[in-house]
Amino acid sequence: MKDKYFLSKLRAAAPSLLTPMPGVSKEQVEQARRVDLLTYLLTYEPDAVKKSSANEYCLVEHDSLKISNGKWHWHSRDIGGKDALTFLVKVRGVGFVDAVRSLCGGFAAPASSLPPINLPPPKPKEPKPFALPPPFKDNIRVTAYLQGRGIDSAVIEKCIQAGTLYENKNFHNAVFVGMDTTGKPRFACVRSTVNNTRLDIESSDKRYCFSIPANNPEARFVMVAEAPIDVMSLATLRYMDAGTAGDYHYLSLGCSSPLALAQYLTDHPKIEHVIVCLDNERRTEMRGANQGNAPNGRAFEGAAYIHHQGAAARG
Repeated sequence: MKDKYFLSKLRAAAPSLLTPMPGVSKEQVEQARRVDLLTYLLTYEPDAVKKSSANEYCLVEHDSLKISNGKWHWHSRDIGGKDALTFLVKVRGVGFVDAVRSLCGGFAAPASSLPPINLPPPKPKEPKPFALPPPFKDNIRVTAYLQGRGIDSAVIEKCIQAGTLYENKNFHNAVFVGMDTTGKPRFACVRSTVNNTRLDIESSDKRYCFSIPANNPEARFVMVAEAPIDVMSLATLRYMDAGTAGDYHYLSLGCSSPLALAQYLTDHPKIEHVIVCLDNERRTEMRGANQGNAPNGRAFEGAAYIHHQGAAARG
């Protein structure tokens, strides 16, 4: 009696919950919900999806919509699900009946039969304040890793003493620190000692990438490379060749951005010569990016060796 009373009340309140959708049966709806989104897209819309990592796909038109482990989530809109039916209705705006029929019939869904969902744009993410990862009690693993990469012990020790290199506490990664002229850390990047993981610490300032300043403030040469380990390698080669590495400045560009080099030349006005140690592709990128970005409007040509006019010419 209680069940009959409950069903009668449910029919009165929401009859659509207990009656089939017009044009599709309950069985068809259940069959449609068994089709996962990735299977649907790879079968009927292969150009609409691309692989973003080993176990993850994303949409070409909305790369924040990720698909993995049988589920999908549109991060910029904070909506998601498991099946293709929910995707077609919520994202594509396809009518429910049309979506069910296409999934049961084995053909691509028709064009949207509903107006697109006009959701408010996502709120911009507030950047975190820059903070260095906590250090470990020693730098043994990082030192061993860098020595294994051929970096001279003297170069490693110089960076550790300067506070621009240390081992972090949680993962024992190598942390490379960039400082401004007051010695304040403004940039940091992490390099794993066990795999190829590399990343910049959030809110790092790309104008102050990792560097090894010359011992002599009057030094006229700076050697630039892409990554911190490349810079330490250059210092090692200079040490092996000349018995000292302190007569040159060494600067990591943090990729091929002109920001770090422009800032470094501004902060070290005695530098006259820039030696760019990048591969051909990176030199081409840098040559294009540097146009109009050098101090006082000078452009760096991105060649293997550059003569840079110093303080007197800058006025």
